[in-house]
Amino acid sequence: MDNYGTHKEPHVQAWLKTHPRFVRHFVPTSSSWLNLVERWFRELSEKAIRRGSFVSVPDLKQAIEAFMQAWNQNLKPFIWSATVEGILKKTDRARVKMEQIKPGSTRPGGKKKTVDL
Repeated sequence: MDNYGTHKEPHVQAWLKTHPRFVRHFVPTSSSWLNLVERWFRELSEKAIRRGSFVSVPDLKQAIEAFMQAWNQNLKPFIWSATVEGILKKTDRARVKMEQIKPGSTRPGGKKKTVDL
């Protein structure tokens, strides 16, 4: 589970308590493996669902099953291709832009630096 609040809802908590075989693991939002899972669902959505016309739930399920069978015939892993250097450059560009928009917003605690005169 990421830090999104759905799993904190009382009905979900009650369900989890009555189903102990589900072990909860908390991961940071946007952790790399989660991004790759979301990428696969994007493939599913774009190639099997988005432009489809489904008159029933079984019809939709059949389209998803067909996509998964075709996908599994030619498996190709998603490969994390971002480099540390590229990620750091991107965060540096974002920090510079945020400081232009709202000075002091990227400092710890979001406090502006004060100058004594």
